Amino acid sequence: MAERIEEHGADTARSWPFRDDEGAPRAEFVATVEDAIASGDKTRLLALAGEMHEADLGDLIEALEPESRPKLVELMGGEFDFAALTEVPEHVRDEILEELPTETVAEGVSELESDDAIALLEDLDRSEQEEILEAMPAIERSALRRSLDYPDKSAGRLMQTTLVAVPPLWTAGQALDHLREGDQEELPDSFFEVFVVDPGHRLLGNVFLDKLARTPRSTPLQDIMQDRRRVKVSDDEEEVARMFERYNIVSAPVVDEADRLVGVITIDDIVDVIQEAADEDIKALGGVSRTEELTDPIFSVARGRFVWLFVNLLTAFLASSVLGIFQGELQKMVALAILAPIVASQGGNAATQTMTVAVRALATREMSRSNAMKIILREFLVGGLNGLAFGVLTGIGAAMWFGLPALGFVIAAAMLTNLIAAAFGGILVPLALDRLKIDPAVSSGAFVTTVTDVVGYFAFLSFATLYFGLK
Repeated sequence: MAERIEEHGADTARSWPFRDDEGAPRAEFVATVEDAIASGDKTRLLALAGEMHEADLGDLIEALEPESRPKLVELMGGEFDFAALTEVPEHVRDEILEELPTETVAEGVSELESDDAIALLEDLDRSEQEEILEAMPAIERSALRRSLDYPDKSAGRLMQTTLVAVPPLWTAGQALDHLREGDQEELPDSFFEVFVVDPGHRLLGNVFLDKLARTPRSTPLQDIMQDRRRVKVSDDEEEVARMFERYNIVSAPVVDEADRLVGVITIDDIVDVIQEAADEDIKALGGVSRTEELTDPIFSVARGRFVWLFVNLLTAFLASSVLGIFQGELQKMVALAILAPIVASQGGNAATQTMTVAVRALATREMSRSNAMKIILREFLVGGLNGLAFGVLTGIGAAMWFGLPALGFVIAAAMLTNLIAAAFGGILVPLALDRLKIDPAVSSGAFVTTVTDVVGYFAFLSFATLYFGLK
């Protein structure tokens, strides 16, 4: 395969599929790129990767050996698109940037849209940021410093500062001529609208490009502009993402506290925010660090998972202490020891279902004080119905297994009790943590599992003790 690429050159390399049937980079292609890097063959490397989309190039970089990654950037030189580094995990990006000369990084960052440039710089130490910024042209340096001064995860960090702003007295024809004949280097790579501002650069409204193209040239922009939903630089990026989702918008102007237009956020940035938030919540529910990636070093992964495993160990001792209370009864009737974990396990699964729904509803603001009681009642009824169903199924199974019909009634009652407790725990624990300003996605799992384990063991063994008179 490598010989075929070398023989037929760039056209064949570009037509050859980069990904396999599962969407992963082809091992043969990665090996060919590694060989081109090792031999310092720039022409061959550019033939292979020179016209890749930034997302594909990012995946290729991640698939390379660590020592080859900065070499690829240096060998491609000015043909390397630094936007590809926004597509790789943070630790991979940081390792590459640390190995590259400051001048190379500064030159590459200065060619990016401001939002992509911020994505590359914001995770670096302040001293490293300043070193790179000092090597950049003054105009780009000043704009990026302003963006880096905004809070992390805010609209100010997310926005791009390159946009099209015109005065309200301009006509549609003047605006179109400006777009066609103005300095093209000052225009964004892609945009959806023209913003209308007053002499103080305060936002008055906007005109979408499709409307601008359809409007008679002599029409003043102030007659066709609309006042759009705007975002404050300090707004949280997830709140901005919810606004995009709720109102089905593709871009939004960003203003400062004086209502001056300072940037614009587009839908491609919001997709990244939504994906990142969902990824973080899923990891948090499993007790995994929000920043963990498949390519992270083994020791850092183990360290990141240790904390919640330790918390789970402590809560497991708490649940086991309930068994200790009934150790005499467990010795008298082995069936209790065999069946007790079933009750606890089923409660844990039911609680996880409820907790997942609750955490998602809190994250998307679908659950609030006004509808919380309605949702709690719904989950109680769901828990009760499933408790009855699984109580009957488990009771029949236990009675047939051990030949004790009474044992079936005991475990059925315990199953109903625990699934109702699971419903309450699965929704009340996330609600309580949210009220305490603690992220429910991170903390709910350990506490909810403890509730169902304790209630499950205690209910089953208490009912058995009362029914069989073991004490």
